[in-house]
Amino acid sequence: MVKTTAPPEPPVIKEKVLLFILAVVQFTHILDFMIIMPLGSQFMRIFDISPRQFSLIVSAYAGSAFVMGLFSAMFIDRFDRKQALLYTYIGFTVGTLACAIAPSYPVFLAARSITGAFGGILGALVLSIIGDTVPLKRRASAMGMVMTAFSVASVIGVPAGIYLAAEFSWRAPFLAVGAIAAGLTFCIFFFMPALRKHLESGQVQRHPFRVMAAIFSDANQRRALFFTVILMLGHFTIIPFIAPYMQLNIGFSDYQVTYIYFIGGMLTVFLLPFFGRLADRHGHAKVFSISSLFALASIFAITNLPAVPMALALCATSSFFVVASGRNVPAMTMVTSVVRPENRGSFMSVRSSVQEMALALSSILAGLIITENGDGSLGNYPYVGYIAIFMSLVAIALAWRLKLVDA
Repeated sequence: MVKTTAPPEPPVIKEKVLLFILAVVQFTHILDFMIIMPLGSQFMRIFDISPRQFSLIVSAYAGSAFVMGLFSAMFIDRFDRKQALLYTYIGFTVGTLACAIAPSYPVFLAARSITGAFGGILGALVLSIIGDTVPLKRRASAMGMVMTAFSVASVIGVPAGIYLAAEFSWRAPFLAVGAIAAGLTFCIFFFMPALRKHLESGQVQRHPFRVMAAIFSDANQRRALFFTVILMLGHFTIIPFIAPYMQLNIGFSDYQVTYIYFIGGMLTVFLLPFFGRLADRHGHAKVFSISSLFALASIFAITNLPAVPMALALCATSSFFVVASGRNVPAMTMVTSVVRPENRGSFMSVRSSVQEMALALSSILAGLIITENGDGSLGNYPYVGYIAIFMSLVAIALAWRLKLVDA
């Protein structure tokens, strides 16, 4: 009698290791986007460009992310999530390293467009993988862990990038991010398993136009996209002007502005996973709603803040960082969960594009409303706050209408 043995089970990566890899992916592409802003004066001096030309560097990234998000939505669910993440991340790495060695403004602009094209897809893939691999009952906790990448990028990544640029050159931060990304590429290749759960049903739509039609013909998915736009209008309208308002109206120095991001970022690093656990335990819409109600008070405080001591101003900004970022954890969990796995990548790609559009709209809207007073301070910021408060209330109503798919 021949003794047979069962074939060994395929290696299964631990969930926390997977989430760590995804968090580092988020960290690198968020840092790559954020580091541009504080280096603006260097770019304008070195490349001899105007502020308008510098703004193209920022918008080129967002524009490419918007276009590629819509394009990738038509195809991305056909592939193993690991393979899609690996090749997209390689493209992101090449784009970042191309930024580091760009000899001129036009080349750098082209490199930013390449990086943005792949960076926009990365965000959608990361959220899709979390949705595919983590059950709904624990998904918000996982989302909170991965979303701390934004806080770490604010607290550690941006200051480190500014230091490298000051100590060496503007190329150094991009070389550093590119080096981290290159190392992580090997981790994705060797330590991530095949992620084909969404392909198992055999229901992945292969016709690109039917993919888009399926998304926009589904009322629940349309509602989730609208929820994304409204939430961004209730969040990002006030963010671009927080630092200028604190400087021009409250009296913060250039150095003291760093306290806003350091303290707020440190708090969210520790508290975002807590918001995730709360959402899994008590319900995503409930935790989102309560967090948003607290956010209303923070939005009102920041946008109506008179000249107060710095400590009090930091309490207002830090509270906004915590509750506004905290509500994003259940929000992203809900948006990720309105669609089945076989369509999740496509939907999240469209959602990424919609978010880029909403971010641009928020910034433009705030810029049209805010004025400069005769003494150099900013005016009409309270009106921006009122818009953000109204949009936040609309977002609460929409959150309760989202139907989640436990898959």
